Amino acid sequence: MRSFTRLYRLAVLGVATASLASCGLFTQKDARYDPAPLTQYAPTLAVAPVWTATLGSGGGYGFIPHVVGDTVYAAAPSGSLVALDLATGAVRLQIATPPLSAGVGSDGRTIAVATQKGVVLAYDAQGKELWHAQADSAVNVPPLVSDGIVVVRTTDYRVQAFDAATGKLKWNVQRPGPALALRTSIQMIAEPQLVIVGMPNGRLMAIDAASGAVRWDSTVSSATRGASDLERISDIVGAPQLIGSTLCAVSYQGHTTCFDAAQGGRALWSQSISSSTGMTTDGQTLYLADDHSVVHALGVKDGHSLWQQSALLNRQLSTPAVVGPAVALGDYQGYVHFLSRADGHLMARLQLSSDPIRSSLVATPRGVLVQTDGGKLILVGVRG
Repeated sequence: MRSFTRLYRLAVLGVATASLASCGLFTQKDARYDPAPLTQYAPTLAVAPVWTATLGSGGGYGFIPHVVGDTVYAAAPSGSLVALDLATGAVRLQIATPPLSAGVGSDGRTIAVATQKGVVLAYDAQGKELWHAQADSAVNVPPLVSDGIVVVRTTDYRVQAFDAATGKLKWNVQRPGPALALRTSIQMIAEPQLVIVGMPNGRLMAIDAASGAVRWDSTVSSATRGASDLERISDIVGAPQLIGSTLCAVSYQGHTTCFDAAQGGRALWSQSISSSTGMTTDGQTLYLADDHSVVHALGVKDGHSLWQQSALLNRQLSTPAVVGPAVALGDYQGYVHFLSRADGHLMARLQLSSDPIRSSLVATPRGVLVQTDGGKLILVGVRG
């Protein structure tokens, strides 16, 4: 197991590098893959930082701020876990942890992160450690806390649930996986009595939160195409989106697909649009940046294209967030771009850092939360 895990880690770390290099983003040998220069336009949206918090050092895909009520939970790889007031950024709780690989999940009572040694750490709302438990392998996906359990997805294709009060392992689900997997923004979601998780083989599972029984298992896209392991990567990325009984997901080098969650995951429609970061929704429309950072808006009902925006081509866009009249996306130079939800035109942009923004943006009633690779967390307010 240790040998497999080590090989898997090397593969995961190499895939993102290999994928970007094959696209010319590192070598710049092919001008078709150069990041688009920033264009001039007339801003129609007022955006500005409301507060900034320093979390620690580092960041990346496994570190996504999490909001419960008026509290923001966030973590940094260097070993820091904080709870902040959403309105002001004031620190409510700060915990020194071992170096982390992913975080953070919380239901407001239990707060969970994962260390670089595959240990799941759980704290109560006052910051007292409740328990720690060893996952079967590394954890690069933020833990999910819901229904009295803490759920992690490990790098050996397991989904493990620990009792939120005691840390006792309650159930374990494993599926066979491909030789390579993509390290990117991935999140599990919870619905009443269900855990919904995307896997690195292009499949989406609904798991009973109490028993670990797989209620249904559906295919977003197949990983059978391609001559090499790299070309066959078909990971489900970002967080699945549930709109009523319609559940939507997107895969890398695959498809955007929606299912009827009430009818055992029956496929409703599928479009040949893939992404390396994931999607968001406003309840009527799905928004996502494809593998080349072309932003798409698709109707939830039937997947028809509403608009496309290619002005940010190859700018390595983050998972988007819907905020006010706009959809916001971060890029590799620390910019956040705001596009009109109605037609995709550029409404505003703001450079928050020189560090990349790889963490998923998070929409809140106060604005959009942006976590940079430099360990900063910023709330950006939106007016207009």
